[in-house]
Amino acid sequence: MKKVIFLALGYPNIKNSTHLYTDLMQEFSKQGHDVLVVAPASKSNGYGFKKEGNVKVLRVSTLPLFRVGAIRKGIANLLLPFQYKKAIKNHCDTLEYDLIILPTPPITLVTVASWLKKKSSGKVYLVLRDIFPQNAVDLKMMKKEGFFHRYFRRQELKLYNISDAIGCMSKANTLYVKKHNPSVENKKLHLLPNWEKLPAPVTEDEIKTIREKFGFTDKFVAIFGGNLGRPQKMENIVNLANSCKEYNDIYFLILGKGTEKENIRKLVSKFDLKNFKLMESLPKKEYIRILAAADIGLISLSDEFTIPNYPSKVLTYFGLKKPVLASLDLNTDFGQMLEETNSGLWSEAGKVEDLKKNLLWFYNNKEEGIKMGENGYNHMKTNLTPEIAYQTIIKEIDNC
Repeated sequence: MKKVIFLALGYPNIKNSTHLYTDLMQEFSKQGHDVLVVAPASKSNGYGFKKEGNVKVLRVSTLPLFRVGAIRKGIANLLLPFQYKKAIKNHCDTLEYDLIILPTPPITLVTVASWLKKKSSGKVYLVLRDIFPQNAVDLKMMKKEGFFHRYFRRQELKLYNISDAIGCMSKANTLYVKKHNPSVENKKLHLLPNWEKLPAPVTEDEIKTIREKFGFTDKFVAIFGGNLGRPQKMENIVNLANSCKEYNDIYFLILGKGTEKENIRKLVSKFDLKNFKLMESLPKKEYIRILAAADIGLISLSDEFTIPNYPSKVLTYFGLKKPVLASLDLNTDFGQMLEETNSGLWSEAGKVEDLKKNLLWFYNNKEEGIKMGENGYNHMKTNLTPEIAYQTIIKEIDNC
């Protein structure tokens, strides 16, 4: 048994919702490890120690970290390590941990991880899911070689250096880190794809009810669920819907929240789209039921990225056997995965006619699309579960 501390940024209460990190920490607990999660508090869950599922969670008072402007978000992330250290000192009887796990984002928790490593001689495992600050530079949110970029770049390198093992979500991510950070030891870097628990099946009766409720009983439904921010460049999806106006039975359903939601509303109004519905985000269980009633799952990435992103929302699509239609930048290898597993189609971001052509292939070849959905499900079951992620992390840490 290992004593494990996980330094989280977003960590929902498992009673209300789950995501890849709740799934992973529950798996660590299931395997017999003593797990403590340190995470921000919210109005609904309060401060201090909580038992969430089978895991102890220390909820910390922080400034708002999500759905705020760039400046407020930056300040909140800069203060985060001080708030976490204070909370750990005040609430924890011991600082002895065998394994210190932290994800990106953020990179500012490097100081907490470094402090815990010195206090406990534990090993640090980095779950690399966001290459910052380069992603901020790509999206024109930060000036390259400016003061903030230089500061965060130093923090990034420090994070790589204190980590004993670094899990990258795709081969392209691994190659990117090697190329742009030659000081990082190659032996630290390895593949750790995203993961998610396989959902419980949704019955045909439930699917029929959902389709009747939302008015798309006889429609071909393309769905997007998740963050609606600049990285997703939802113009790709809105423009696709606009190009499909002549198909009365093709319907786009978008669920989520984020900084670009109002811009999406304006575009939908500008194009007078009758085939497009924008909804608020829903609890995971409700979202899964709606997704089960859709025909395909949508992915969109900004063409401004120079870093290879890998969208985690595909796991929920795979888990419900939905084929994937993706609009992608050319630096990601996500499209290569879709091709290798025969689980979806993709086109270059911004090329609306190519994206429409792929959509119409699904529209006209429903049986083949169903087979693609089965392929995605089989790929997930074999490679992308919390059990497999856990085994990868333990193996890499034990070999350090």
